[in-house]
Amino acid sequence: MAADGPSGGSLERPLKLMLIGTAAGFFSGLFGVGGGTVIVPLLVLWLGYDERAATGTSLAAIVFIAAYAAGTQGLYGNVHVLDAALVGVPAVGGVLVGTWLQQRVRARVIPLLFAGVLVASAVELILR
Repeated sequence: MAADGPSGGSLERPLKLMLIGTAAGFFSGLFGVGGGTVIVPLLVLWLGYDERAATGTSLAAIVFIAAYAAGTQGLYGNVHVLDAALVGVPAVGGVLVGTWLQQRVRARVIPLLFAGVLVASAVELILR
């Protein structure tokens, strides 16, 4: 799949990117997830991105998804702005620490840690 990597130029690549975006938007609207659970794995598996590039690309894409989703949810009265700020502002510090750490661990460790978080989340949801 190296030809489909980030610098590939075929029509298949933009179509895959649009499909990834559609899936991420769908899951963001339905469950509030999309970047880490949809975009990152699909960029890695379908388009040959490395974990770091997939993460950065996902974070850039999620800006658009989150803004539109938050606006739409706001129209339904589902947004608590103060609570969002109390979560979002400190999250910036977490982003700085997480990004710093990501650049220092071996690339092979990143997907293993990510898989562990997804499994732990799944177990927690099942046990609720």
